[in-house]
Amino acid sequence: MDLARATAIAGVTMSAMNVLAQIFAVLAGLLHVLIFVMESVLFRRPAVHGRFRTRPADLDAVRPWALNQGFYNLFLALGALGGVAAVHAGQAATGAAVALFSCACMLGAALVLIATDRRMARAALTQGLLPALALAAALLA
Repeated sequence: MDLARATAIAGVTMSAMNVLAQIFAVLAGLLHVLIFVMESVLFRRPAVHGRFRTRPADLDAVRPWALNQGFYNLFLALGALGGVAAVHAGQAATGAAVALFSCACMLGAALVLIATDRRMARAALTQGLLPALALAAALLA
């Protein structure tokens, strides 16, 4: 089976990753790289760990979780960014699938965050808005 037929069967076309969806996916990826830096590199700084509602007395206990969570965010970011790069490298269906899957995971994490603690609504909105817009743009294409 050739790639065009397989792509048509899967229902994935270049329009699944239109320019607007790509822009939002790249922005979501860049935001998640920033979140990685905050959680995995700069977490011990009071201005940073305070954003995550962590008390200084709890830093040693929470630090391994934050490091791990930061790498989750980095991997999702790399999926979104790498997927868009693959679209531009001629792998439209594969790139769109990877980028949009990463965006769906980012949105899912934001939904879990808000469902877990309503006080984290702002963080969930920050984390989930760009990937939601990427998915919406792809669906409306």
